[in-house]
Amino acid sequence: MKEILDKLGIKSENAGISTGQQSWEGGGGLIESYSPVDGQLIASVREASREDYDRVIEQALVAFREWRVLPAPKRGEVVRQIGDQLRAYKRELGTLVSYEMGKSLQEGMGEVQEMIDICDFAVGLSRQLYGLTMHSERPLHRMYEQWHPLGVVGIISAFNFPVAVWSWNSMLAWVCGDVCVWKASEKAPLSSIACQNIIREVLVRNGVPEGVSCLVTGGRDVGVWLSEDTRVPLVSATGSTRMGKAVGEAVGRRLGRSLLELGGNNAIIVAPSADLNIAIPGIVFGAVGTAGQRCTSTRRLIIHESIYEEVKQRLAKAYSQLRIGNPLDETNHVGPLIDQDAVEAYLAAAEEVRKAGGTFVVEPKVLEGPGYESGCYVAPCIAEVENHYSIVQHETFAPILYLIRYSTIEEAIELQNGVPQGLSSAIFTLSMRESELFLSHAGSDCGIANVNIGTSGAEIGGAFGGEKDSGGGRESGSDAWRAYMRRQTNTINYGNALPLAQGIKFDL
Repeated sequence: MKEILDKLGIKSENAGISTGQQSWEGGGGLIESYSPVDGQLIASVREASREDYDRVIEQALVAFREWRVLPAPKRGEVVRQIGDQLRAYKRELGTLVSYEMGKSLQEGMGEVQEMIDICDFAVGLSRQLYGLTMHSERPLHRMYEQWHPLGVVGIISAFNFPVAVWSWNSMLAWVCGDVCVWKASEKAPLSSIACQNIIREVLVRNGVPEGVSCLVTGGRDVGVWLSEDTRVPLVSATGSTRMGKAVGEAVGRRLGRSLLELGGNNAIIVAPSADLNIAIPGIVFGAVGTAGQRCTSTRRLIIHESIYEEVKQRLAKAYSQLRIGNPLDETNHVGPLIDQDAVEAYLAAAEEVRKAGGTFVVEPKVLEGPGYESGCYVAPCIAEVENHYSIVQHETFAPILYLIRYSTIEEAIELQNGVPQGLSSAIFTLSMRESELFLSHAGSDCGIANVNIGTSGAEIGGAFGGEKDSGGGRESGSDAWRAYMRRQTNTINYGNALPLAQGIKFDL
């Protein structure tokens, strides 16, 4: 690991403040990053003070004035080179992500690949920031709309995707002409510092203004500063619903914009016609991937009563074959939870299941012994529950899968929708009628609805996000770029008279 840290520029003590080319130690407290893999201290970072934060914002504002007038394809060229730089450091950054937050090495590498993919997407987007032209009701007039950059975009990211979510936001924001200030998760600060180190060469080589890519390391205070700062027109926040509500309220109070990608309580419906040979792997990956710490993790499994017992038995067998251990070992399926607080939440949720009357098909357990010294490893578990249980209505960031019966497809969809969250959903069925109903206006109320694939594993080409308590924001592909820009409608009079709209007469 030391060789990888050295290549990424991670030292025992790191500067947690960056404006792109320049970095410095913050004046706040010390964050020590311990790996949940083995409990070892990786390195430490000094948090930002309020003075550090204000210095970063002022530098970002200066950079914006220069960056916004650079042609969008030129900005896209910088992003293209960043994608190439990430390709060169894919294994090192993916390994650090895996070691610092605990996801499998394959998932860590996949996260960096997402960053590369969004760079490619953003490069093409830099030549496609299209507006519209409209016909005017007035003679010798032309109307059109165009899109302008907003300014400083604040990015608050979560520990479970410590680098990919930043790239979803920053690469699009940069080609749109914005500058970014990143508040990374204090649970995985080293991955964010590594990103700044990786792209610095590209920024310097291209003469990118100091302040286009900023990092402010810290805890909740930094998020509050961003949310309340009128100099930051857009705050994109990824995390829990509780956190998102606080951010949305603070940003809304000053009439700013927020892009919220929050928690999920994602369900898969398993219909009688489902091909279980593809459904079971999809369910298991969705439930135990990243140790159940994805916002798109499968939390609920809504199974038709005619195949309920078969699905339950096949899942129990699959869970018995899971290999839990060091995520850097690619033969393991499941790594650790992020920290002891997450373990306590897992145990508390299991106890709530029992109190509510649920029973476990696969028992919850904290793993001990050689290889589990960090105390963060738990066994993925399966419980039979009712959808209305309070604990089932809430998101627990842990590998707990809830089994629920249904009898009709209409009932299944009602159960799927019967939670406060609305991020990702899926159905396994070979019935066209069932799949089309699931995707119809009367179907899933989630931002993501899949057929014959699980709830996890979204591609960057589609807009990512959910409804209800999941926040309503959209990141990544499709037309999500519009969130980072302001729309302007223009009317041009090229005649020699001044006709007014709606036929109004104003004669002098």
